Order: sequence, then C-alpha cells, then structure tokens
Amino acid sequence: FCVAVSVVTVTTVACAGPKPAPKAPEAVPVTVGVTEARDVPVEVRVIGHVEAFTSVAVRPRVGGEVLGVSFKEGQDVSKGDLLFTIDPRTYQADLDVARANLERDRARAASAREDARRYATLVQKDYVTKEQYDQIRSNAEALAATVKANEAAVQNATLQLGYTTVRAPISGRAGSILVHPGNLVKANDDRPLVLLNQVRPILATFSVPEANLPEIQRRAKAGTLAVLATPSGESKPSEGTLSFVDNAIDTSTGTVSLKAAFPNPEGTLWPGQFVNVALTLSVDKGALVIPTQAVQTSQKGPFVYVVKQDLTVETRPVVVARSLERVSVISKGLAVGERVVTDGQLRLSPGAKVDIHEGEAAAKL
Repeated sequence: FCVAVSVVTVTTVACAGPKPAPKAPEAVPVTVGVTEARDVPVEVRVIGHVEAFTSVAVRPRVGGEVLGVSFKEGQDVSKGDLLFTIDPRTYQADLDVARANLERDRARAASAREDARRYATLVQKDYVTKEQYDQIRSNAEALAATVKANEAAVQNATLQLGYTTVRAPISGRAGSILVHPGNLVKANDDRPLVLLNQVRPILATFSVPEANLPEIQRRAKAGTLAVLATPSGESKPSEGTLSFVDNAIDTSTGTVSLKAAFPNPEGTLWPGQFVNVALTLSVDKGALVIPTQAVQTSQKGPFVYVVKQDLTVETRPVVVARSLERVSVISKGLAVGERVVTDGQLRLSPGAKVDIHEGEAAAKL
C-alpha cells in the first residue's frame, strides 16, 4: 500500500511541470481631467423669483358702457396705445354745455367791463352816484370770476371726455381682458380692465443670509455687482446688475431681500418664474480648479485619484474651497497640470494601472 502511494506521487509531480507566471492586472479604463489655474468668481448662489419691473392695474376714470377693446390678450403695448373705448356721448354733451356757458358769460363779462369803464367816467362828473358805480364795478368783477369758473368747467369736461379713451400708462405685456365690450363700468372701479406688466427690463427678487450683507454693501460701494439668473431648463443665464438692497433684515429667517434688474430683450425671464441666482461679489484670480466629479469622499475627508507618469494612480487628500456648478476650487493638495481621474474611480485602488480614455478639462464656468 505504501509503495503504491509513492508511485502515484512521483507520477503526479512529473506530469505537472513548472507553474505559470501570474498574469499582470489589467489596466482600469478611466477618464481624466487636468487641473487648471483660472479666474473664478466668488458668488452667492440662491433661488429667486422673477417679478415685473412695473405692474399697473388699468381702471376706468369715468363710468359708462365699454364700446371697444383695441388690443389682444397677451399683446405687447406701448405707452399711450389705445386700450379701451367707453361711450363718450354723455361727456361730449357736458363739454358742449360747458363751452356754451363759457361763451355766454364771456359776453356778459365784456358788457359789464364796458359799463364799469363808462360809469368810472360818469362818477367823476357826478352824473351817477358812487354807490351806483360800485354796484356796476362789482357786477363786472363777479362776471369775470364766473368766466374763470366756466373755463375750469370746460377743462374738466374735456378731461372727462378724454378719459373715455383708456390708454396704456406704461409699455408692457397685456394680461387677460377682464372687461369686454357691452359691460358697464364706473369711475375708479375695484375691478380692473386689464393688468399690464413691464417685462423689459424685469426684476429678480432673492434673499441672502445676513452674514453676506457686509460684503455685499462693501462691494456695492466700490462698483456695480453682476447678477446671473438662470431659469429651470435653461443653460444660458441672463445677465443683470444688483439694483436694490432692502433696508431691514427679516428676523424670522435671518436673510435680507435683494433685487436685480435684467434688460431681458428676448423675454427669457417671466414674472412669477423661479430662477437660480448667482450674485458675483469678487473674482479669485488664478484659482486652481478641477472637475467636481473628480472629488471623492472618504472618512478622512475629500480626496482625488492622481495619475502619475507611469500610468498608475495614487490617492491625494485635497482641500475644497468651494464648488461652482461643474468645477471645484482646490486650495490645497494639487498643482497645475496634474491629471485627476474623473470617471472610473470605483475600480481603482492606490497603485492601480489605468488606461486613459479621452476626457474633459475642467468645465467652463
């Protein structure tokens, strides 16, 4: 039995031969980005909402039947454009009466002035008493005052007639028509005829933490602060400037309200719309940036995989100063021109070999 085992063992060793060399680990496919030095804006990023630069509820100044509407809902109108026509016949009649009264009293006043001039000569010759002259002069003065009152009545009647044509007080976008032809309206009615919103320019309102207020005030004194507003689903932001800082901090939220004005020539921003707002306070010159997706997190803090010259990787702890959209500003841990892995980190470990695929540099701000 022992001999048989010995033979088998020898045979097995003779058939196996030398062991093959272990295979080298395959290179991990990755994409990389290159660290860059560039000017990076120091920003405050918050959510804001858009509101009209000016909003006017157009109401009638006189009462009557609405005869016509001279615009379409949602139309852009210019200041002075005709919007509504109210029945003018009553106001035209009032104006005609006022003009007739004015002409009548002008004639009376002219006759009274002539009588006063004639009596002034007669009283000097004692042909009439001083009391008679005083009565004639008082009558002339009273009629002169009546003429002035009639002139004012004509002006008022002219205004009332003019109010029967309702014109746009501002340039803007018309909303829904709230009163249609055939309806009766009254002066200063609570129900507006239409709402006009000025959308060129337009405003964005947003709030920032009170801790940012001293820096904002200091920068605003030095010059105009730029503001970017990006609606949801849009990639290109609208450019504007800070136009208003509220005079008090909201104690319930610890924030201060601000407004920025935007030219909005293409109507990208719309009243009531929510936007991502970026208020630029300053520019960090020559900051070191990498794609944000290169930054990984461990129990010891953020780190990146750095690709060395021999195409192996090493982990490098970094200090991230701040992140902006697709790039992160690195204050410590990297140098300009180093390559960092932006995709494929899950299969990596220190010293792993990598196969670099074409990637992107740090994304543009």
